[in-house]
Amino acid sequence: MPDIRPCFDLKVAPEGYLWWYVDGISSCQQYCVTVIAFVGSVFSPYYHFAGRTNPENHVCINVALYPAGKHRWAMTERGQKALMRERDFFQVGPSSLRWENNGLTIDFDETSIPRPPAQWLPRQVRGHIRLEPRFINDMSFRLDRDGLHHWRPIAPLAEISVSSDSFPGGGWKGEGYIDTNHGTVPLESTFKRWDWSRGTDRQGNAIILYDADCGDGSQTQLALRFSTDGQMNHFPVPPGQKLKRGFWGVERHIQCDPSQQAEIVKELEDSPFYTRSLINNYLNGEQLLMMHETFSGNRFSNTLIKCMLPFRMPRRSRWPV
Repeated sequence: MPDIRPCFDLKVAPEGYLWWYVDGISSCQQYCVTVIAFVGSVFSPYYHFAGRTNPENHVCINVALYPAGKHRWAMTERGQKALMRERDFFQVGPSSLRWENNGLTIDFDETSIPRPPAQWLPRQVRGHIRLEPRFINDMSFRLDRDGLHHWRPIAPLAEISVSSDSFPGGGWKGEGYIDTNHGTVPLESTFKRWDWSRGTDRQGNAIILYDADCGDGSQTQLALRFSTDGQMNHFPVPPGQKLKRGFWGVERHIQCDPSQQAEIVKELEDSPFYTRSLINNYLNGEQLLMMHETFSGNRFSNTLIKCMLPFRMPRRSRWPV
């Protein structure tokens, strides 16, 4: 029987990567959060320029909090001495993830990067997150023809509770999500771009869309529905449509009913190679709010863009510091 836990101690070979992704949207749909724990940080310029020989020397826990108008974003890379990981425990510096009581607990204590005009100085980002999955999915999906990259939606449906002074009232509750990705080569060596989105329909089913173009000319398209009891089925992939480009001009798409037009509700991240946003989408005749991301491997493969990243992603090679 497969181990359905996140398994934080999985081996990562040189050139490879492994991450666990968490997001949550508040019941009022006004706030959201994402946390990504990396081994062999795929977006790290330090990992790239070090030759990608030791993934465990390039680790971080990225925390992004989205209160209204005052986003908090922290992504501090650390070295191997700051890493501690076991089957049910993952820690980088002062932040950690624990799989306990059939759910995920996250404690974070990071320093956010200034983002004028909303935030001019670094500040501490502290808090606690608890996710209670309604079921655990043990099925993973190959994202490219050669099987170099895999994705597993661990908990497509989960209840999330967030506690942090960064939010009005000190926190919120809502619906959450957990997945994991791993690969044996850099993302940009395989993917020209991808668009991913996930949301919950009126019946409480999780809807997940994946649309990836690879450099070898192949394409991966997934349209998945997970019912509340964990049953998964594929549904016909809707046609893609273009979304409005952000400040940096990244081209992004989403699959949507052909008679409707998806709309960006809230811009969360907008970088030269990556965007994240909340989108009102239409699938099977129904409107639903979806967390959406676009990754441009073509953009990220540019050395100039990698050289820009230390300004948003500092590295602390010693711990504790």
